[in-house]
Amino acid sequence: GGGIMSATLGALLTRLQPDWSILVLERLDDTASESSAAWNNAGTGHAGFCELNYMPDPGDPSRAAEIGRQFRISRQFWGALVESGVLAASFTNTTPHMNVVFGEQDVRYLRQRYETLRRSPLFSDMEYTEDPDIIARWAPLLMDGRTGSGVVAATRDERGTDVDFGALTQGLLQGMRESGAEVRTGHEVTRLRRDRDGRWTVSGRGNTGDHRFTVRSRFVFVGAGGYALKLLQKARIPEVRGYAVFPIG
Repeated sequence: GGGIMSATLGALLTRLQPDWSILVLERLDDTASESSAAWNNAGTGHAGFCELNYMPDPGDPSRAAEIGRQFRISRQFWGALVESGVLAASFTNTTPHMNVVFGEQDVRYLRQRYETLRRSPLFSDMEYTEDPDIIARWAPLLMDGRTGSGVVAATRDERGTDVDFGALTQGLLQGMRESGAEVRTGHEVTRLRRDRDGRWTVSGRGNTGDHRFTVRSRFVFVGAGGYALKLLQKARIPEVRGYAVFPIG
């Protein structure tokens, strides 16, 4: 796959293992055209600021904090690539991340979540309010026309990040090409087979004509978005048993 997952791994490998031969196979005629494309991806920099599902227990910040730490490392990696000239600094924008909840139960939850998270340096700038007028200043369209006496609460962190994962993917792949990696578009993988010597045979077809291809490799990474599960099933690895379609659980 030629999306953000393969591009990220490839960008790391070209620096950690510059002597390795790397090949990217993408089914479509261009990379970053599906889930990574800006029009198909919300672009949320998942830092734990607004993802309530990371904290089903508002008193346990461990998962939100771990994901926030991982996103900070991602930002540092991208920043290093910008400083070295591999990437242009035009794929991220600072965008406040917000949560808004309604009703006594959810307000209690959000209040406790905020009190838990604010003790961590990762979330020290987060704001909390139960004032509808303040929320209306933060998100005018959200509160416009709302009437009634129901309680409402919101959190806001101005350090949130919007990411153009399409532009980021294209930049990472271009950096890989300049380091010697090969990116082939219009190549659909139809078969994965592990041979007796432990290597993999990857075969498929081109999108035009009767072109067929076969590649032998020591390692295969499947970053094919919604098609990944089908390819992993073709590979017959035992770890894929029990998985279903999105959301994978």
